[in-house]
Amino acid sequence: MSNVRSDKPFILAGRTFQSRLLVGTGKYRDMDETRLATEASGAEIVTVAVRRTNLGQNAGEPNLLDVLSPDKYTILPNTAGCFDAVEAVRTCRLARELLDGHKSHETRTLVKLEVLADQKTLFPNVIETLKAAEVLVKDGFDVMVYTSDDPIIARQLAEAGCIAVMPLAGLIGTGLGICNPYNLQIILEESKVPVLVDAGVGTASDATIAMEMGCEAVLMNSAIAHAQQPVLMAEAMKHAIVAGRMAYLAGRMPKKLYASASSPLDGLIK
Repeated sequence: MSNVRSDKPFILAGRTFQSRLLVGTGKYRDMDETRLATEASGAEIVTVAVRRTNLGQNAGEPNLLDVLSPDKYTILPNTAGCFDAVEAVRTCRLARELLDGHKSHETRTLVKLEVLADQKTLFPNVIETLKAAEVLVKDGFDVMVYTSDDPIIARQLAEAGCIAVMPLAGLIGTGLGICNPYNLQIILEESKVPVLVDAGVGTASDATIAMEMGCEAVLMNSAIAHAQQPVLMAEAMKHAIVAGRMAYLAGRMPKKLYASASSPLDGLIK
């Protein structure tokens, strides 16, 4: 059948990853819970807010890299808390310096860019985001970019050289799930780079729906860290991502308005 989907590897910045779940490292009760939840998620990429997390810049404080080793995980620094392009670019350059001495050296230029518009919504400022993306790409970074669910902006960010676009499903930390599946579908159909849902996921079914739509992967933090049992939710999310990917590849049955018998009616014994 011509419409049969075949699986393809999940590749970012030349590296192939088995897990399509990316997780954040903030909002947990302590470092031990961060470690346990990350392990339960099966994630290989963990994103770190450089401006809020100690990666060695604050001597004497707990270092995240002591519990999430760059030997085991790809550390994805992000620019959370930045509200203009200049600030975001400076943060990425700081992250590159902080990670330069670790074994993740070959992927240290992989960054998650987010430039926020305001504190209330944490919605992306797409104008500043595009400015920062252009500078970072020229500066040798592999940029994964948090953006709105506007298909035109997503296209422009990809054309600027971003290696992946990450449209929000809902506002950061809300757990509302995919609020605008129609725009997300347009982005998925048009994008020439991987599309990852970022922000808004609240529970396992949200992650599954994103994967069933054809997203390459899903990034989340609050959905796991704010669950009543974060470690258990992390494991649930691991399975949700796998189930959603398998369902996408399998292709769902057509929706119908009226009932259709599960067994053929022809040849019934009378």
